[in-house]
Amino acid sequence: MAAKDGMNYAPKGKINKVVEAGEFIVAVTALDHGHINGMTNGLLEAGATIKYVYDPDPEKLANYQESFPDIPAAESLEQILEDPEVQLVAAAAVPNLRSALGNQVLRAGKDYFTDKTGFTTLEQLEETKRVVAETGRKYWVYFSERLHVEGAVFAGQLIEEGKIGEVVQITGFGPHRLDKAKRPDWFFKKEQYGGILADIGSHQIEQFLYYTGNKDAKVLHSKVGNYANPSTPELEDYGDATLVGENGATFIFKVDWFTPDGLSTWGDGRTFITGTEGTIEIRKYINVATEETGDHVFLVTKEGEEHHQVTGKVGFPFFGEMILDIINGTEDAMTQEHIFKAQELCLKAQAEAIVVSP
Repeated sequence: MAAKDGMNYAPKGKINKVVEAGEFIVAVTALDHGHINGMTNGLLEAGATIKYVYDPDPEKLANYQESFPDIPAAESLEQILEDPEVQLVAAAAVPNLRSALGNQVLRAGKDYFTDKTGFTTLEQLEETKRVVAETGRKYWVYFSERLHVEGAVFAGQLIEEGKIGEVVQITGFGPHRLDKAKRPDWFFKKEQYGGILADIGSHQIEQFLYYTGNKDAKVLHSKVGNYANPSTPELEDYGDATLVGENGATFIFKVDWFTPDGLSTWGDGRTFITGTEGTIEIRKYINVATEETGDHVFLVTKEGEEHHQVTGKVGFPFFGEMILDIINGTEDAMTQEHIFKAQELCLKAQAEAIVVSP
């Protein structure tokens, strides 16, 4: 992965196989976003066998197979859906098409793993909830800014260990590089990408629910704007929101497409976590003007100050946990309730947002 290219963010972690070759079969389709490469890496590292890949666009298919030459092409989506061996279908379709594809996959008797955001409207979310209830299959979403960042995984472990007491407040920053000339047409059409809070805001809200242990929250206030891209008026290049969880923990976050070209990575993502007995800061992708490495975690407690750089030390347990959940019918990786609630809240924040740009 090129450090400056957020579109194709595809981290590689430690091999941590939870199944033997051929024990868990996956198919890949809908190669519209480069995040499919990161999803593929995580599945392979956890031991999944990817039987084949399908996309109607030969160029997208060729690019994918250049990265994963051992994965053969299927002849059609129907071949994937009708194959009884396939247990999970991974996809990164255009955002407003993700839920419809997922519903097809679920009705074919398979679990579905989609890039975020899994939905662009609340109506889509409600329909997929019905399909999940009907089929008993699970609709997984790739919230990569927590699941595929070792610093974020490590922070969750510190919280679970009680290092900072009860989490009472989180502040999140999710800046991204626009790379406007490289983006596909759908990226600039709001009906297709869903809006900035529904899209990259979904990462932020999922983290808030996870780190605070909330099963529900309220959106208090949200804003969106287009400050610097008049040639693409439907693009929102800025968004922010404030939430409060049912346990009283609060959340403030902002997301934007204003990463300067001089930054050596695609975005200076940071999360600040305040607990009753300590604080955590995660510098996910870079320690600006100091180190170009990511995964920096700063912990402060009554014992003192600690700085951990955890690349290659923590791994990405989500993928193996997801595979075992599908095999065993458990919910250790992430509950369906959590996924749907994170999506519901980002869609509400989007729908209720005040437009603030000129």
